Amino acid sequence: MTYNIHVGVGMDKKLDLQRIADVINRERPDLVGLQEVDRGVKRTEGKDEIAELAEMTRMHFAFAPNLDYQGGKYGVAILSRFPIKNTVHRMFENKREAERRGLLRVEVEFGGATVNFVTTHLDYQFADGRLFETEQLLKNLENVKGPLIVVADLNDTPGGSAYKLMRTLFDDAWIVSRAKGEGFSYPADKPLKRIDHIFYRTGMGVRAKKAWVVETLASDHVPVLATVEIK
Repeated sequence: MTYNIHVGVGMDKKLDLQRIADVINRERPDLVGLQEVDRGVKRTEGKDEIAELAEMTRMHFAFAPNLDYQGGKYGVAILSRFPIKNTVHRMFENKREAERRGLLRVEVEFGGATVNFVTTHLDYQFADGRLFETEQLLKNLENVKGPLIVVADLNDTPGGSAYKLMRTLFDDAWIVSRAKGEGFSYPADKPLKRIDHIFYRTGMGVRAKKAWVVETLASDHVPVLATVEIK
């Protein structure tokens, strides 16, 4: 699953982490990449959002702080049903957007295979900023061995330059699985854009079997999910 949780604030403008957890618990994904997560931030009542979500879903977690904000940290996070063996956080340079971005990568093991799972959230203002961040993302991942899954709020549709660069090395679970519908994920009340994606590196024994979105107003995005086979 990839899910931009909008710091737990739904389309009704109310902060409610339980609604986010309920969405995750209904779908029961093994791995979840989250974007827009607060820890100890004033606007979200100082909550440690990822720790609370991990407790509500009974999953392991990792967090990557990309920005200091209102006395706390803001960034991306991962939930995993498997123990997390290793965690890597890398920040991106971006000369145009004030908000810092980055990637979070974890290693998990299941079925005898070590799988790398990555979440990231790219520049929403400038296409060249997204492209620059994607170049850095791919550079950071080029020496990672074995199955590699990247989930992201790219803030980029399939026609955009960042998405197209990702597709030079990664398959798109929505496309490969021949998913029904458009895969629109934003805005949650009337989805019009496909900007949340699940990718996996081509030729590494990973293949998408199914992909879908979940209708929910718990955030301003809806989550995107995929079932993938790892050989």
